[in-house]
Formats: sequence, structure tokens, C-alpha cells
Amino acid sequence: MKTIDADIKSGSFAPAYLLYGEEAYLKRQYRDKLKKALSQEGDTMNTSVFEGKGIAAGEVIDLAETMPFFADRRLILIENSGLFKSGAEELAEYMKEIAQSTCFVFVENEVDKRSRMFKSVKAAGRVVEFKKQSDSILVQWILGRLKREHKNITQPVMQQFLTAVGTDMENIDKELEKLLCYCMDRDVITAEDVRAICVQQIQNKIFDMVNAIGEKDQKKALELYYDLLALKEPPMRILFLIARQFQILLQLKELSGKGFDNKFMAAKAGVPEFALRRNLAQARGFSGERLYQAVADCVEAEEAVKTGNCNDRMAVELLIVQYSK
Repeated sequence: MKTIDADIKSGSFAPAYLLYGEEAYLKRQYRDKLKKALSQEGDTMNTSVFEGKGIAAGEVIDLAETMPFFADRRLILIENSGLFKSGAEELAEYMKEIAQSTCFVFVENEVDKRSRMFKSVKAAGRVVEFKKQSDSILVQWILGRLKREHKNITQPVMQQFLTAVGTDMENIDKELEKLLCYCMDRDVITAEDVRAICVQQIQNKIFDMVNAIGEKDQKKALELYYDLLALKEPPMRILFLIARQFQILLQLKELSGKGFDNKFMAAKAGVPEFALRRNLAQARGFSGERLYQAVADCVEAEEAVKTGNCNDRMAVELLIVQYSK
């Protein structure tokens, strides 16, 4: 990312850029930065955009070889093409001799680093992977946004905010904007503000449901299930998320029993570090055998639905009743 920022600042651009990875928010931000720096807004004569699979390499190369019209360069933006997972031999070969007046920007979700196209773009220009950001980076990013708006937040409220909205930067950005508008006339963001404004993620409702199951609070567990159904959440997705939560708890129970540190356990179980403590607390509400059996019963419930022995809504409800009675 720093290399792209440096290129934009200096005005000296590489012939090709590949932006890829699972952090969609950052990827889109840097795509737009490059597009703004490389072309004039509304210039359709010198900016060509391709999206999706089935892009004709010959057409792209012909465009790349066409001199820009009253502009310094021609921009070719290609998104979600799958070119970095397939052959794309002709285009990969062209990356060795890109016209000086042309710049390629590729934006992909997944790439094969062994592909010829990946290696060719890496040799010709810059390849930047946008990974999911760590908890500490997300906190710094949020604090930076709040500082620009002259707002303050305590660490517990920050953790409450992240617990409510998750770690997806796009969702954080949207929820943070709502929170800032809500607190426009105040300097400090409070826990009450977060509860009033921020949309609780589905995963958090699942966590609360599993918590209610562990506490044998059947009424609350079923109420949360019906809330999710009212939100048009498919029963099989709810079942998948319940199974995933039980798997996380089982893994954490085993890892904590072996004395691993929090950072290792969070990475291994795939949970944010700020959420580790509450997951560990939840795991203590179940025995290892109970968690193992719960995961097995989730698989059995899924199989019962797929074989037509039980409808999806009833299968999940029976599972909740069984474990919360």
C-alpha cells in the first residue's frame, strides 16, 4: 500500500498493478486512488473498464497499443476476471512489453501465485495483497477517524463497538459514520450510543444464543432463534454458524488446556483477540465431551435436512431445545 501511495505522490507509475485479497474495503479504496490519479473523471476515451470472466485478450492488447487521445496515458482497469487463475498466456506475454503510455490495474479476489499472469504482472509492476487487518490496526484506523472528527472513546466502548459490528472494514466504516452522526453534538462516544445505533452482527446473536444454551436458558435461546428467522436468516445458515461456534469453543478448550497464549489461541481458532476472553468464558460453560457431541449433532441435523427426514426450521429448533433443556 505504501508503494502505491508513493507512486501517486511522485506521479511516477508502474506499467501494471495487481490489487488482490479478502479486504474488499481497502482494495476498493486503492483502486479508486489509482483510477483518480491515472485518469481524468469522465474520460471514457482513455479509460477502459472490464469486469468478469471471458475477457478477450486480443481486444485488451489492441486497446493497450492505442495511443491516448489528448491525455498522458491510457488506463485499462480489469476486475474479477479470473485471469490470475487461468492460462491467459497471450496477456501474460504482453506484460513484458506494455506500451509506455498505458497502465493496467487488475483487481481480483483470488489469485494463483504460480500462474504465469501473476508472475508477469509482478515482474512488470506492483503486486499488493490486501489482507484482513489485525485488531490493533483496526483500532488505530478507527481512532484516526474519531480524532479527525474531534471525538473520544474509551477502550471498553471501543471493544463493545467492534464486538457489535465485527471486523469487516466496510461494515465498520458504515456503522462508524452512523455513530458519528448520532453523537454530532458531543465529544465522547458512550456504550449507550453504541447500543442505540450499531447493528449487531448475526454472529453476535449466534454467540448470545450459544451462551443461552450453555446457561440452560431455553426461552432466551429460542427467542434469539426466532429473531434471526424474522430477519430472514436461513435456518441452514443459522445451523452452520451454531456449529462453527461450537467448533471454536471446542478448539479453545483444547488449546487453553495445553497452556497456549491468547494471541496463538485467537489466531488458531480464527477469532479476534478482543473477543477471545468472552469465547473462553463461554467454553468453560461446556465440557469437552459436550462440545464434541454438539458439533456431531449439528452435522447429524444437517444430514437429516438434506435427506428429507426433517425440515430445516424444525431441525435447528430441536437442536436448540435438546442442548438448552
